[in-house]
Amino acid sequence: MYKSIKNKAIILLSAMVLVACKNKVKQDEANKPAKETVTITHKLGTVNVVKNPKRVVALNYSSLENLDELGINVIGIPKSHVPKYLQSYKDDESVANLGTIFEIDFEKLNSLEPDVIFMSARMEKHYAELSRIAPTIFLTSDPSDLLGSFETNISIFGKLFNKQEETNNLVTRVNQKVETLNAKAQASGKTALIILFNNGKFSAFGKASRFGVIHNLFGFKEALENLSTNRHGQAVSNELIQEANPDYLFIVDRSAVVNKKATNKAEIENALIQQTKAYKNGNIVYLDPEAWYLSGDGIASFEIMINDVNINF
Repeated sequence: MYKSIKNKAIILLSAMVLVACKNKVKQDEANKPAKETVTITHKLGTVNVVKNPKRVVALNYSSLENLDELGINVIGIPKSHVPKYLQSYKDDESVANLGTIFEIDFEKLNSLEPDVIFMSARMEKHYAELSRIAPTIFLTSDPSDLLGSFETNISIFGKLFNKQEETNNLVTRVNQKVETLNAKAQASGKTALIILFNNGKFSAFGKASRFGVIHNLFGFKEALENLSTNRHGQAVSNELIQEANPDYLFIVDRSAVVNKKATNKAEIENALIQQTKAYKNGNIVYLDPEAWYLSGDGIASFEIMINDVNINF
């Protein structure tokens, strides 16, 4: 009898101690100063994010480029098509593999308990679902104003991670490179055509397209005008490319990204392509497909794009 009463007393005392501890934890949490937050407004909404978030997820490679440049650690990325210039993240086992840039492993993402998620147009339809996991920032670019989009996006990273001086310097650096390239291209008066090669077919991209930066920012004249603004470009024949006869022919080999195997140049540089000024003068330029097709508006890919086009005139 005595032992029974003693056991009940111990259980009751333990329960009281546990409740007291829980109340103390709650009180301590309540007494803690509120963490400073940053309000970010983007195309899909407005979010409040804790300043200097520690658990960062990047679902697009442009964001990963910017985070890498600023020295910000990430805890998860889609590793399906990591560009070679970000290869260290693919090999880093401490960075979780969240699937592909088109299909994210939401269960694994949720288990990471991120403080913030960065995403882009490829994941736009999943924004609501991502936002239920953590504050999500949607970053996109306007093809007609890629430089302006870069400045807007990079400033978000500066604001959130208290790196405004660093991001301002990056903007200045890119602006100077663009101005130098644009002056050279305009002074040359050369025409250019940028095409995407995909499984034996050519698509051309004009001034207002996703690759319009060649013309509207880097300064080359259009060899073909009034092309479709479709994201996948305008289908063109070998004959049309020959007739356009560009001084420079810039090529994005989609197969090199999607199939991870570059197309044989002989398949691209066929008999009609060989009749263009670009071919005859050695001015067929193969662009970095990872920077141009997968990313395009992060600091690393932007500078790669500039370097790809910054050829001798």
